[in-house]
Amino acid sequence: MLGGSALDGAEAEGGAAALFHADSRRLSAGSRRGPEEILGSADAPDTCALQEAGAVLAAGGTVAFPTETVYGLGADARSTAAVEQIFAAKGRPSDNPLIVHIADPAQLQELVTGVNDTERRLMAQFWPGPLTLVLPVKPGAVSPRVTAGLDTVAVRMPDHPAALALIRASGCPLAAPSANRSGRPSPTLAAHVLEDLSGAIDGVLDGGPAGVGVESTVVQAAPDGAVTVLRPGGVTEEQLAGIAASVRRDPALAHAGGTDSPAPRSPGMKYTHYAPQGALCVVTGRTAAAVSARIQAELDAARTRGEKTGVLSFDEHIGFYRADVAVSLGSLAAPEEAARRLYAGLRQFDEAGAAFLLAEACPEEGLGAAVMNRLLKAAGHHIIDADA
Repeated sequence: MLGGSALDGAEAEGGAAALFHADSRRLSAGSRRGPEEILGSADAPDTCALQEAGAVLAAGGTVAFPTETVYGLGADARSTAAVEQIFAAKGRPSDNPLIVHIADPAQLQELVTGVNDTERRLMAQFWPGPLTLVLPVKPGAVSPRVTAGLDTVAVRMPDHPAALALIRASGCPLAAPSANRSGRPSPTLAAHVLEDLSGAIDGVLDGGPAGVGVESTVVQAAPDGAVTVLRPGGVTEEQLAGIAASVRRDPALAHAGGTDSPAPRSPGMKYTHYAPQGALCVVTGRTAAAVSARIQAELDAARTRGEKTGVLSFDEHIGFYRADVAVSLGSLAAPEEAARRLYAGLRQFDEAGAAFLLAEACPEEGLGAAVMNRLLKAAGHHIIDADA
């Protein structure tokens, strides 16, 4: 049993964490047991839970934990044996690099060979926060499984008190992709983690709902101020432009990526991700009326075929649709709401058993760029043009 006093100060304010305790004997006995007991809650964070979770990580185990973006699955980034447990639990492709999470920028000295002026400005503005920097890795600093054989390592400092407290308690930098089965929608609740990974990891820290809802933005920054976005996310291109001399998207973001694609320089660049169990297509068009009409025609045809249908729409249009499951992403004017709702919405289709799914596209401005990136990845870049 875990127990202890509540967190004090700033750590308590963020809804830090209770440990869903698997069985710490797994670390010595080698058995795999899923998280079975909730010891505390997000409303009653427990210092002892954080301490025990940190001890599990320090001993080479795996713990899922909340960040301001989604829940991550952490392990000691320096230990190949520990990191391999992440790949095994998730079923993650071996050439997909991992992001390393730190609690203090000073930890970079142990991980990278240098930081340029552009990177320093970005860290000063966006750390802690949902921005990941791809930096030159110091040889031997992390497991080669973390870098997937690249000469760079992706690093970020999360903006969540429980995540920061856990990193400090573990005493190690944490490699932590999203805490879901590879390809599935990322988890924004502790319950989502258990749906995918119960029986495969050592525990989950429950910090309540994730805030941003989509993963961090991943960038490479040149000394001259040029920034390349490898994955859009919680920090927008518009925000980056306030610091960088120039901002561009990596051309690879425009393609689905297949098994014959080059090794990805960032998580999320190659494989289909975030996918529901049903077949999802994104519908685009010049006008909202054309998109809505095409979506309803496709839904009607699918229902005639006997398929259970689902639609992912915005508040402005959701009342137009006749579908078995209709999920709202909020208002088109509030892409931050779509980011928070997206992954839970995709999981809602799975819960209802919907097999034919259509989603409205949204403008790729601000967080809309990250929402569209995730939608297209979830759909395997299957797009229906309403104007065709």
